[in-house]
Amino acid sequence: MSATMLSIFSVFLLICAAFAASITPPSQDPWYEQPSNISDYVAGEMIRSRSVPPELESFLALPLNVSVKAVYQYLFRTTDSLGDAVASAVTLIEPYNSDPSKLVGYQAFYDSANIAAALNLGWWVFTTDYEGLNAEFTVGLQSGHAVLDSTRVVLDEGPSVGLSRNPRYALWGYSGGALASIWAAELQSSYAPELNYAGVAVGGTTPNTTSVLQTINTGSHAGLAFSATYGQSKAFPNLTNWLSESLVPSKSAQFYSIASGCLSQATSQGSGQDFFTYFKNGEASFNEDVPRSIHKWSGQMGLHGTPTAPMFVYKSTGDEISPVEDTDDLVKKYCGAGARIEYHRDLVGTHETEAISGSASALEWISDRLKGKAVESGCSTKNVLLSSLSAETVALLGEELFALLQAVLGGML
Repeated sequence: MSATMLSIFSVFLLICAAFAASITPPSQDPWYEQPSNISDYVAGEMIRSRSVPPELESFLALPLNVSVKAVYQYLFRTTDSLGDAVASAVTLIEPYNSDPSKLVGYQAFYDSANIAAALNLGWWVFTTDYEGLNAEFTVGLQSGHAVLDSTRVVLDEGPSVGLSRNPRYALWGYSGGALASIWAAELQSSYAPELNYAGVAVGGTTPNTTSVLQTINTGSHAGLAFSATYGQSKAFPNLTNWLSESLVPSKSAQFYSIASGCLSQATSQGSGQDFFTYFKNGEASFNEDVPRSIHKWSGQMGLHGTPTAPMFVYKSTGDEISPVEDTDDLVKKYCGAGARIEYHRDLVGTHETEAISGSASALEWISDRLKGKAVESGCSTKNVLLSSLSAETVALLGEELFALLQAVLGGML
């Protein structure tokens, strides 16, 4: 993990850790077991539920005032990338002094969940295990379906624990969380037409996974290429076979060692590596039929529908993981098909810093949507500096979070 990323994790991002460190991991917890009759459930139907200790624990020690009243988990039926019924899980968090009419689905990029400000505003928050029980990392269809079905189960089951029966609800995500949120928005009209999101805020977008592989190779984020390829292979059997046949035999064990760990491990072990040297035909391997078709089918946004919910998109022009031009093109395509998008291109910072600075404007935008403020038709794009932080935004974040933001960005604020 780079020094910049470590500082961001250590002073700002939270893990929604509803469990103590000693609790049984999901791989050994029978609560997560998928029932043999999973196909008998309809998409978004609850399989089982439970309450868990109402604790939010930071990744590292953080001076944040975040307390919650209750935490609930739901195992539910969703649909994988091949159209088969599978199980996934979602966590619903009720803060103290809550407003049960306001609900946000925050899709974390795994190992983090930036939800402190939302909870302190009294919003109910749900966060989805959108990769599913097999950790299908960067798989668009699986991720989008899981977010949509988690929304269904929360709306159905939440009222029994105090959520309004008709809340306003929105989605929010950054990086991998934006991937899940955008795919959900894109698939919503065909897969879950009854849902009516008040808005979808996404940052650090990755519209094209093939482009990401080329951009991050040999850089500090090269480890993500290992995790992404392995995650996609879990979703598609033909990619599993292709991977076993295409890896250089002498490098296969090292590939899986890097790919099978958490993202921080992959980032550390894969940093600076030439990912394509692990394959017999080098970079040309990914032009072969199997990986090319999968990257297009479940790794390229803009091909499965147009979001009907209004969107707020924020992206640093210096993003070192996914080129800003890819997001420019995606926004243009959506807008050409009738989407409503407010797009902020941040002229300062990187993928990492935008996770902090951009979240301030995203929070303000979501707040307006949950208050019922209307969104103008059409699209707007503007270049901003640090997402144009305002006094109103500072008030939304709270003094503690804004102080942390200042500490990380230093003279940039």
